[in-house]
Amino acid sequence: MTRDVIVLTPTPPDRATLLAGLFAGGPDLRVDTAAESAVTQLCAPDGRPLVAIEASALVRVPAEVRRLLGVDAEGPVWWTEARASTAVPEAYALARSFAGRLATVLGGTVWPGGAVTTDVVPLRTDITAVPVPDTGIPAVDVLTPRALVVMQDRPVVPLSTWLADALRHAADGDRALQLVTPPASRLTLPLRTALRGLPHRWVVRDERQGLYDGLSGVRLRWSGGIFGPDLDERGAAILVEPFREPVAGAVRQLVLQARTRHHPDAELLLGGALEAVFRRLTGAAPQGWGTAEPAGNPWSRRQLTELARARAPRPTLLTVVGAGALATVRVLRTREGVEEDVTVVVGDTSTAEERSGAGDGSGAGAGSGAEGPDAVGPDAVEGVARELHARHGLVSLLASYRSGRADLTVPARFEAPPVPVRLLVPEDSARGGAGIPASVRLGAGTGAARLYRLGDGSDAVAAWRALERLTGEGGAGGGAGTGPGPGRSRG
Repeated sequence: MTRDVIVLTPTPPDRATLLAGLFAGGPDLRVDTAAESAVTQLCAPDGRPLVAIEASALVRVPAEVRRLLGVDAEGPVWWTEARASTAVPEAYALARSFAGRLATVLGGTVWPGGAVTTDVVPLRTDITAVPVPDTGIPAVDVLTPRALVVMQDRPVVPLSTWLADALRHAADGDRALQLVTPPASRLTLPLRTALRGLPHRWVVRDERQGLYDGLSGVRLRWSGGIFGPDLDERGAAILVEPFREPVAGAVRQLVLQARTRHHPDAELLLGGALEAVFRRLTGAAPQGWGTAEPAGNPWSRRQLTELARARAPRPTLLTVVGAGALATVRVLRTREGVEEDVTVVVGDTSTAEERSGAGDGSGAGAGSGAEGPDAVGPDAVEGVARELHARHGLVSLLASYRSGRADLTVPARFEAPPVPVRLLVPEDSARGGAGIPASVRLGAGTGAARLYRLGDGSDAVAAWRALERLTGEGGAGGGAGTGPGPGRSRG
């Protein structure tokens, strides 16, 4: 398992400062590069990597430092991340000394906190007795024909550039990415989304319970070069007890999944629908965006569009952050136009009493947006749907409620499936008749859509039955299938 050390500095490390940091192991260690020189490696005399150091990145959104590390940053900082191998005991001390030297020279801070050292760390381990993980990928600890295994030991594990690179290698090699963490670790929503769906897997290593899946609680074992279910004598999966424990301090979360479509002209600016959702549900535009976490670029629709245009026809995957909300965006060029698949999660810290009286959006007040007592209630969802359909090319939308942590991180605990409350499909895919929930028509002509009211989130069984009737064979499924699905998790 590797251990991460991050140094935050007000200025970028120059070559001389980096070299001073790399001499934390003395003159006998070697310096190498990997990942097309984006990663610098501090290696033992025989060449095996001890510490991998990623190129520094400027984080212009201070709230990202607080979200991912739990420490405050007063302004933009340069984020330099080092990963130390635990195969050699001195490697973590080397990473700490490297970070301490950068922080001392540039006036920064080191995460995790504690005693920061600048001492030379001699290599005393008999390095010839240590196995060499022949992966060729800096972020990967174990590579097999079936899986890329990455081991992380930190409280909050984000979709870092390390892990994003590992995901790309997994896809290119038709392998699974399997992330191994201690039981106390939590994932960010972008990483949870990236790992959703087999064969990718979050593997929790518990000293008492053994191995289990962090999203489903199923006991696992290593077999054939990959982590898979450890079945009982009847061939059934075994659910471990720690996974059944409730999430402490859980709040209601709104999950909004939407697809928009635009004509691909030179004046197109992406991100308009996402910005509208953030403004309506949080009261402010997004704060930052990026291709990984930390999402350190200040919000800019123009820069986002330029990146997606430069990558076309390849899809562009983005993380967007804001006050109390997170989003993932997939921009894709299709024959119909330029499409944005957006998933926004907003935490609701209000109490049930504060939300009382908001209704389920089925009355005359529906569509009033977030001005009522329930800022992320069904009425607010309808307001979002109306605005996106009228101004941002909305094709489909599914809004659901679920219970989770207020900080939007994902623990290795059971989370009930989300409860759908609103579904929008094109008018030509709409369905009526007995048992079909009430709906309203948005727009007119060929661009019209039908917004179905599945409830207010209080009756999960009724809501799912209504959704299944709408998306069943021969019903509205043709339209709903063009947009985001219900989003059931393996947990």
